[in-house]
Amino acid sequence: MKSHVYEMKIKVSTGDIDFNGHVNNLRYLEWMINSAVEHSESLGFDPETYKKIGSTWFAKSHHIEYKFPAFEGDELMLKTWVDEVGKITSVRKYEIYKNNKLITYGQTEWIFVDINSHRPKRIPKEVIEKYFV
Repeated sequence: MKSHVYEMKIKVSTGDIDFNGHVNNLRYLEWMINSAVEHSESLGFDPETYKKIGSTWFAKSHHIEYKFPAFEGDELMLKTWVDEVGKITSVRKYEIYKNNKLITYGQTEWIFVDINSHRPKRIPKEVIEKYFV
């Protein structure tokens, strides 16, 4: 199965820049998390839907590799997709491009949990199927 790839355009603003004059490392993580949320919402899994099924996602780990910097005014393309799915976890990958050149990539391991107990829970088949074409 091939995962649905979600794309998000980013215009680097003044608030994204750190004291070194390039995009702050934390901003990349924010963009990655935001793209995961937007991707889920585009497939019909907004916060209300997750409330109805009594589940949500918690981040277990993040890994980011920085190859080249981005600067104020740059136009970036972030691509994300679900790469692996287990019983209670999934791995989401991210790639960020500037002028069609890969500048940053990463992944997050997410755990599917019960919304009330915060305990791990099996990922329902209907959730998995939404992410794969």
